[in-house]
Amino acid sequence: MLRDVHMEVAAGDVLAVVGSNGSGKSTLLRMLVGLSQPTTGSVSGRPPRIGYVPDRFTVHDRISAVSYLTHMGRIHGLAASAARDRGHQLLDRLALEGERDASLRTLSKGNAQKVVLAQALLVQPDLLVLDEPWSGLDATAHGVLAEFIDEVAAQGGAVVFTDHREAITESHARGTYTIGDGRVTLHGGPQDGSRTSMAELVLTVPPTGVIPSEVNWSMLPGVTDTARRGGEVVLQVRREHSDAVLLTALQHRWSVVSLAGAADERTLRRDAGRTAP
Repeated sequence: MLRDVHMEVAAGDVLAVVGSNGSGKSTLLRMLVGLSQPTTGSVSGRPPRIGYVPDRFTVHDRISAVSYLTHMGRIHGLAASAARDRGHQLLDRLALEGERDASLRTLSKGNAQKVVLAQALLVQPDLLVLDEPWSGLDATAHGVLAEFIDEVAAQGGAVVFTDHREAITESHARGTYTIGDGRVTLHGGPQDGSRTSMAELVLTVPPTGVIPSEVNWSMLPGVTDTARRGGEVVLQVRREHSDAVLLTALQHRWSVVSLAGAADERTLRRDAGRTAP
């Protein structure tokens, strides 16, 4: 049972909720999105556009993935054609395997998770709430999910997620709420004035002669500084965004010279005056 809960979620936040099994993580997320109500107290300031991925997605349905996403998009106010196109776009990014017109109940756990992620992102959410979203996803989809989280935060949305692995929360969250003995406690994040951990990513043209695609590095979420060093591109990236930026570089056929971390952002910013490529 949760008690004495005080949780603040602001625009641009990426927050993790951690705790042991049965501690109340899923209950807290359901209250956050409005599916459950607290017995005392209230939830205020809930935004109109919320994307939600539950801990369990029931797929015992004859409807296809595309039909389901089209239907959910129309509920969110999209025209049928726009909802269908948006669904296809999201499934392309997540690399859904198999027939999109096959019934949901025939999908593997990983593919079903991709569908439920897509429905949460059909309309740009002001609040994206994810309950164990990495569960069952393949390695490629892990990187795409990190991109989605970065994109929502970069556009002013907030993201709250749960995961039982410390490495995931450390990589993606900018603040962490811990549930213990029914109480919710904030550890880290912008509210406590802690410093931001940074990584330096160095890229170059691959030695095979393949010409990489041009990327506006400074526009990627988490990139705080860009520079040219001979034939190399040097990026300073907030650590929680480094996986998504690295994936973008690889997708555009850049070679990675090095990825080093994690320096302090204030130290890195003393090297001012660099010229962006």
